[in-house]
Amino acid sequence: MNTKISKIIKCSIAEELEVEVGDSLISINGTEIKDIIDYKFLMADDYIEVEIEKKNGEIWTLEVEKDYQEDLGLEFENGIIDQARRCHNNCLFCFIDQLPPGMRKTLYFKDDDSRLSFLQGNFVTLTNMTDDDFERIIRYRISPINVSVHTTNAELRKKMLNNRFAGNIYERLEKLAAAGIRMNCQIVLCPGYNNGEELIKTVNDLYKLYPSIENVAAVPVGVTKFRKNLKDITLYDAHRAKAELDRISPFQKKALRKIGTPFIRLADEFYVLSGTEIPDTEFYGDFEQIEDGIGMIRFFRDSITKNLKKLNRKGKGSFSLITGVSAYKEIVWAAQAIEKKNNSIKINVHKVINDFFGPTITVAGLLTGQDIMKHIQPQSVFDYIIMPKNMFKSDENIMLDDVTAVDLEKYFNKQILLCDFTGEDLIQVINEHI
Repeated sequence: MNTKISKIIKCSIAEELEVEVGDSLISINGTEIKDIIDYKFLMADDYIEVEIEKKNGEIWTLEVEKDYQEDLGLEFENGIIDQARRCHNNCLFCFIDQLPPGMRKTLYFKDDDSRLSFLQGNFVTLTNMTDDDFERIIRYRISPINVSVHTTNAELRKKMLNNRFAGNIYERLEKLAAAGIRMNCQIVLCPGYNNGEELIKTVNDLYKLYPSIENVAAVPVGVTKFRKNLKDITLYDAHRAKAELDRISPFQKKALRKIGTPFIRLADEFYVLSGTEIPDTEFYGDFEQIEDGIGMIRFFRDSITKNLKKLNRKGKGSFSLITGVSAYKEIVWAAQAIEKKNNSIKINVHKVINDFFGPTITVAGLLTGQDIMKHIQPQSVFDYIIMPKNMFKSDENIMLDDVTAVDLEKYFNKQILLCDFTGEDLIQVINEHI
């Protein structure tokens, strides 16, 4: 296992004990460290014995007295220490199978690792693990975890995941619930497969495990133009999206009366497609599903409204906002609200159609640099260009097609400003440049 240490946190226990970058962590309390879960679990004590291999090959045994939850202050070359577990499903809706050739290698890696679910919020199917892996979740109390359920119909799940071992999902969810493991669940809705009455059955099954299952997110399947040699999938249109919202509404109302939450929420895309008004703020609770695109519009609206009072009323400036098709109307609304508050600020909003993946992909986070440069002429942009951070890698300002923020700045001859999806961030970025 690659337990080589890449960083020592300043003023940490490790720094005090003269552990160095390049050293390796061998064991804690005599237990070999296989991955980050071992490390986190074994750290939870007020006395530990740590075995370190120094860069010169010396073995140090360190006795550490500390607060129960205090960390050593180590970071590792690989965030989970060993390699992420590869997914062996062949889900009929898998987005990675619909990527074009020639992109960077990391984009083609399918992970299905419960450790990444715990650490980074990734969703896992619970199919690509041994019985021992599954028992470790319970033994180490890995909670919460995010589970890609899709359906509780065993035969249908085998078909959708194209995995003959995928049918035991409900049994595993029951076992996790009995052990006190908290879960969030996701359903990728594919019309003709797991929607409609199948969705209602799945939601009712999952509801039986509340509160261990805290909430369920349902998102529409995404289909790119590179979906070749794969089963045909029907996309959601306005009629199908409205039917899905209407069908799940009685369950949501019942859950709101009984537990104070709708339990299942559908992605904003269903509301946008069908022309249905976005639910009120209370419907989304603490917006815990926002990373799934659920409640993002409501959160953005609320944030703009709340933070408009922070807008600099005296400054001047002009900005171009770049977004995808699905968020375009909301961004235009926000731009108009800002201009109304300060008429010395000018904003234009550019809607970019996704030619790279195909026009059915409408979210801003899947836009590419080449489409931005294709659809927006340099002479049409204002003094600054504001782009959502989720168009870029989390740790590097590079887009899916390897176009960088610097490349875009050279093309437009304007400064690129990156912004989170909250209205507060947008107003802050504007204030800083007027």
